[in-house]
Amino acid sequence: MRLFNEWEMGQDQTKQQIEKGLHLYQSNQTEKALQVWMRVLEKSADPAGRFRVLGCLITAHAEMGRYKDMLKFAVVQIDTARELEDPDYLTEGYLNLARSNEKLCEFQKTISYCKTCLNMQGTTVSLQLNGQVSLSMGNAFLGLSVFQKALECFEKALRYAHNNDDKMLECRVCCSLGNFYAQIKESMKIALQHGDRPLQALCLLCFADIHLSRKDVQTAFPRYDSAMSIMTEIGNRLGQIQVLLGVAKCWMIQKELDKALESIEKAQELAEGLGNKLGLLKLHCLCERIYRTKGQQRELRDHVVKFHECVEEMELYCGMCGESIGEKNNQLQALPCSHFFHLKCLQTNGTRGCPNCRRLSVKPGYV
Repeated sequence: MRLFNEWEMGQDQTKQQIEKGLHLYQSNQTEKALQVWMRVLEKSADPAGRFRVLGCLITAHAEMGRYKDMLKFAVVQIDTARELEDPDYLTEGYLNLARSNEKLCEFQKTISYCKTCLNMQGTTVSLQLNGQVSLSMGNAFLGLSVFQKALECFEKALRYAHNNDDKMLECRVCCSLGNFYAQIKESMKIALQHGDRPLQALCLLCFADIHLSRKDVQTAFPRYDSAMSIMTEIGNRLGQIQVLLGVAKCWMIQKELDKALESIEKAQELAEGLGNKLGLLKLHCLCERIYRTKGQQRELRDHVVKFHECVEEMELYCGMCGESIGEKNNQLQALPCSHFFHLKCLQTNGTRGCPNCRRLSVKPGYV
């Protein structure tokens, strides 16, 4: 009985210290909160308590952009989950492993861990975390330029967000889809309030892209610089590619073509390192425009060939007319199965089924 009472007291003390850390963290006393949680981790012998405090540490390091530390704690957490032999703990642990690897641009590992989570369906916690799993998997597919699967994952995540009234998840999905123009200022406020460095970087990048679309280069440049500073700090190489491509477009507007090529060269090195085909496609497209302006035909032909190689690899062409999608500004339509076509092709053919997979029909009036 005495041993049982001591174990129970240990559990209560662990819980109190975790709550103390949460109170400090919510009061923006981050370093003090981390110190409290680390002491719990060092002293507690309660596996469930250790699992919970590791979750707090993972979340805190994610919001600070310390992704390598986030991964370190996620690895310890999955070991703790295996010790507990509880599928709920395992599901949450694998999700944190997936999110950590996603932030470090280890996209194949992310997808593998997300699939493990989804294969553990039926657990109590999996129903609450499926939205996060779908979002993380979608981001990984997007990083690998697998657009159809990315879109499917984002749509699933958005459905979970709506069904559970999860505004933060909805915001993050919208960020990933790039469709949160009207919500960007509010997102930046949330990011600043919570000290969320990755979300701050994403908001700054979106601000810069908006100024670029208005050809307000002088305002766009400092936004890109700020975004790049945070992206570099937190190790977001995919974000760095997006920033560099935006900067290159700014230089092109100012007709500083050599400076634009310098930015593109840096982006190419990062994109090749990540295997990011979409980034490579975009930079080949920009290089084509630059070398056409400069009248350098050999370089122009080289990038035209490489652009079409990327289109083939990613299957970015209309399933009806066979022309590439993305080379020109065209109106597109995504069918319920997530295949893309030129809108004019669908209207002309009046199809009621997808020409690619034939799995799902288009409802009357959908096109």
